[in-house]
Amino acid sequence: MTTDNTIVVKFFARLREELDTATLEIEAEPGLTAGRLLQDLAAKGGNWAQLDGAQPVMIAVNQVMTKPEKELQAGDEVAFFPPVTGG
Repeated sequence: MTTDNTIVVKFFARLREELDTATLEIEAEPGLTAGRLLQDLAAKGGNWAQLDGAQPVMIAVNQVMTKPEKELQAGDEVAFFPPVTGG
């Protein structure tokens, strides 16, 4: 259940499969950026460590592509997914 002070984090494609989760809710913190959120999640270890930046992860905030420096606010929806490849 979403509260006024949360950020919804969604994972797509192989990230959702490898992390065995589609959605998390975290408490919003002043100054939290999308990049720091990735680092914090990677620090959990195990499969989460893949979010440490060694492999590219694309970021969208409120369905708009963004950079890791994007500051997050309560109520934001953050999506992480691997780069899309095509042919």
